[in-house]
Amino acid sequence: MGETEQRPTAGSRLGAQENAGISTLEHGQKPPMTPPGKLISIKIQMLDDTQETFDVPQRAPGKVLHDAVCNHLNLVEGDYFGLEFPDHKKMMVWLDLLKPVMKQIRRPKHVVVKFVVKFFPPDHAQLQEELTRYLFALQVKQDLAQGRLTCNDTSTALLISHIVQSEIGDFDETIDREHLAKNKYIPQQEALEDKIMEFHRNHMGQTPAESDFQLLEIARRLEMYGIRLHPAKDREGTKINLAVANTGILVFQGHTKINAFNWAKVRKLSFKRKRFLIKLRPDVNSSFQDTLEFLMASRDFCKSFWKICVEHHAFFRLFEEPKPKPKPVLFSRGSSFRFSGRTQKQVLDYVKEGGHKKVQFERKHSKIHSIRSLTAQPSEQHTEVPKQSSSFAYGDDNDAAAVQSCRQGKELKASTEDTGQHKSPSLKKSPKEGRKVDGAVVSTVEEEEEAAKDRMQQNRPQSQQPSTGSLTGSPHLSELSINSQGGPPVANMSLSPNLSPDAKQSSPLISPLLNDPSCIRTDDEEEVKRKRFPTEKAYFIAKEAATTERTYLKDLEVITSWFQSAVSKEDCMHETLKNLIFSNFEPLHKFHTGFLKEIEQRLALWEGRSNAHIKGDYQRIGDVMLKNIQSMKQLTIHLWKHNEILIELENGIKNSRKLENFCREFELQKVCYLPLNTFLLRPLHRLMHYKQIMERLCKHYPPSHIDFRDSRAALAEISEMVAQLHGNMIKMENFQKLHELKKDLIGIDNLVIPGREFIRLGSLSKLSGKGLQQRMFFLFNDILLYTSRGLTASNQFKVHGHLPLYGMTIEESEEEWGVAHCLTLRGQHQSIVVAASTRAEMDKWTEDIQMAIDLAEKSSGPAPELLAGSPPDNKSPDETTVDQESEDDLSASRTSLERQSPHRGNTTVHVCWHRNTSVSMVDFSIAVENQLSGNLLRKFKNSNGWQKLWVVFTNFCMFFYKSHQDNHPLASLPLLGYSLTIPSESENIHKDYVFKLHFKSHVYYFRAESEYTFERWMEVIRSATSSASRTRALSHKEPHAY
Repeated sequence: MGETEQRPTAGSRLGAQENAGISTLEHGQKPPMTPPGKLISIKIQMLDDTQETFDVPQRAPGKVLHDAVCNHLNLVEGDYFGLEFPDHKKMMVWLDLLKPVMKQIRRPKHVVVKFVVKFFPPDHAQLQEELTRYLFALQVKQDLAQGRLTCNDTSTALLISHIVQSEIGDFDETIDREHLAKNKYIPQQEALEDKIMEFHRNHMGQTPAESDFQLLEIARRLEMYGIRLHPAKDREGTKINLAVANTGILVFQGHTKINAFNWAKVRKLSFKRKRFLIKLRPDVNSSFQDTLEFLMASRDFCKSFWKICVEHHAFFRLFEEPKPKPKPVLFSRGSSFRFSGRTQKQVLDYVKEGGHKKVQFERKHSKIHSIRSLTAQPSEQHTEVPKQSSSFAYGDDNDAAAVQSCRQGKELKASTEDTGQHKSPSLKKSPKEGRKVDGAVVSTVEEEEEAAKDRMQQNRPQSQQPSTGSLTGSPHLSELSINSQGGPPVANMSLSPNLSPDAKQSSPLISPLLNDPSCIRTDDEEEVKRKRFPTEKAYFIAKEAATTERTYLKDLEVITSWFQSAVSKEDCMHETLKNLIFSNFEPLHKFHTGFLKEIEQRLALWEGRSNAHIKGDYQRIGDVMLKNIQSMKQLTIHLWKHNEILIELENGIKNSRKLENFCREFELQKVCYLPLNTFLLRPLHRLMHYKQIMERLCKHYPPSHIDFRDSRAALAEISEMVAQLHGNMIKMENFQKLHELKKDLIGIDNLVIPGREFIRLGSLSKLSGKGLQQRMFFLFNDILLYTSRGLTASNQFKVHGHLPLYGMTIEESEEEWGVAHCLTLRGQHQSIVVAASTRAEMDKWTEDIQMAIDLAEKSSGPAPELLAGSPPDNKSPDETTVDQESEDDLSASRTSLERQSPHRGNTTVHVCWHRNTSVSMVDFSIAVENQLSGNLLRKFKNSNGWQKLWVVFTNFCMFFYKSHQDNHPLASLPLLGYSLTIPSESENIHKDYVFKLHFKSHVYYFRAESEYTFERWMEVIRSATSSASRTRALSHKEPHAY
């Protein structure tokens, strides 16, 4: 009964040594684990010219070495980079990630492998991480020095000026001359020094991150950006150079591009010995032959270039890594080489999903404080929703201690020396650091979840944290260590939120919520509370009327208190417009203050908090609603004025730049959590909410109930008011939506014209010579716009083109282009190919575009030519004007960061862009009806405690407050793209009335207080997370006359 006797193998019977070879194994046996083997040392030269040594097993594939370098640099977007080395014939080749390192680098002791940029995207805005853009900037600097990136003197001087700005900071003539004397960026630099300093003088206040951004903005427009020339000859024997880029294969004569073959035109790439062959798709309009042939120096040169072309095509054109071909049984034909690694789309999706932890890094060559945490980033497109200046944290009480963390490293001193000023030089340019959800400065739940994870990690013993120290001669891109063992707190806590503009790090800022014991409610407290209050459905319907009335009153105060107070301090609005707005909103605010007081008094009686002996007479709400709705009829005259208010305010903004800037600044305030003109429509929206509340109440009550008659009478009264104002509200919603979109778009000034109706907006991929590129599409009843998002401070979308709907046809074309969910839109003068993210998204767009085409055919809508030109600027001449900038003017490239005013970075448009989805006007209309407020308990996936929050749901977004008395939200969660479910048994929630929200790696649980409130939250949230039916009757609507 001892040890199991092992059967001798065939090899052991013959006296052979143990071997893992398959031939020595008997049936049913498995080979032992492959030993790591001997380690070999590989020297890697980084982009900052430092060298690192990495030890990898001899048998390890190239991917192991590549991953080791990326991990050492804390580089998330490492797929854009590659390892380059000279082979045994002294020819520079790329390291194959699938083959063993030892088979490629024969003499590792005598070879230095270079870590360089391999794939250059068409737009540097696609680089999500600041560290990635910094490394790209180093590559541009290196290419300049080596003469690989050629351009005229002006562009060269401008490029170097941005490099100098990132390395030594603001212009100082003496320092500049010394620096340029010691550092040679190009040969014969002396002739350009004066021009370099002239450009550098204009970069005052520009941070290293902004300098990187502007450097890449200029470089990407140069013809030789990212180009590596490969000598060849054409069929006539003419010497040329071949190159490959994200767009396709390029042909150069010297340094001048003479031809280009886009990937869409290329059918097949192959090579035969020294001949490189390009087989093109048939095109009747092209004079090219079906197959083009180029002669290269040798077979090795030819195969090397063919491999690079295959990798570029896969990286930029495919959605996912190609699968390996099955090995032939007998004979192999052709090369088995394939692209290995993530495609660009997978990289973008991974970074957007946030499945990584971002870290700080240090710029080796910079003499100014340049850790990522001290730099103001030009834009933060990689985050789905913007960051904010206060941490909104959750979890157990011990999280509060974990928040007090000390960041080690000498760079921390820069953030703590200036304690008295509570400012950082890099923060002066953006006093409002928060991000907005349709106008509000709020943090986001995704950030809070990351912060909670970080705090949990910091609470673990220090011994469990791996060391991340840099090696000798490293480029200092190591992660800063975190000490959570009771170290001293950061000296200047007010700086903390701005220390990580690019990283989802735990903020040392202590939220008042963390220190308030009442935030975390125990289950016993909740049970006592539920037993004390009524449980009938009518009570919770009445309570919904109270909670939503509180939010409505706060929304009115945004106009009557906050906006009025701001207007009174600035001389920017005509008295007639002031009187028009405030004389119509103040009576509404006064009335609803009393209305709310009556509802709350009735609820207090209903709950038995006073006059308990007559409690039975007050278990109803219909009488209160009937009395106030009848009184509300006298305010109808003010409600009819809202149409005029909205139009006059927009006209005032159009004619006065001062008023325009004032309104934009007001929208950046925390209290204005929605677009300003949305608050102007709130009274009309509120009527619909009253109608829904009364409908639910009448449906619940039996006819014999004491409250039924009053409730039915109140429903009849409010239904009459809604019917009178409904047509006006629909027109105003379209008018308001067009003006909101106008703020998000640049390159079009006359979007709002009579007769134009908004139908749908959303993200689609457009097929072009550069491959599939994400674009934002805007569908109206007469035209389809497509735009791209620029990585600038304004966060606006630039219009690239438009297609008139009149005469357009739409057809599915998945088979033709080999792209999933693909549509071809054929206009009278232009055709485009687009791809949706899912089949459902494609169906929505197909239905809406076809409906819009039908409408355009039936009506003589606005002329598409109106989009082409911009009307003359008719702003008041006595007001400040903004300099116009040309996109093609390289010397003005940085103005997009300095001159454009701040813009809301997280409108519905931006959420659709980040989450790759779309929203229709029908969805917006349903969202107006589905608004809700009340208390919920919230829990993160990895936290233990439930936290009580006041939650407002509106505009597809949940806004979180500590209590209903707060004037502005502390955090927000846009729900577009989220899934709404009920937790499964495996999630161990074990509580009643819990629903779950999840999007990719983000998971949140919420608890309601009753079955009714649970069902109501599920109902309204489902309206945002799943699109409603898109059946419309737009053709029967009246034209919007404004």
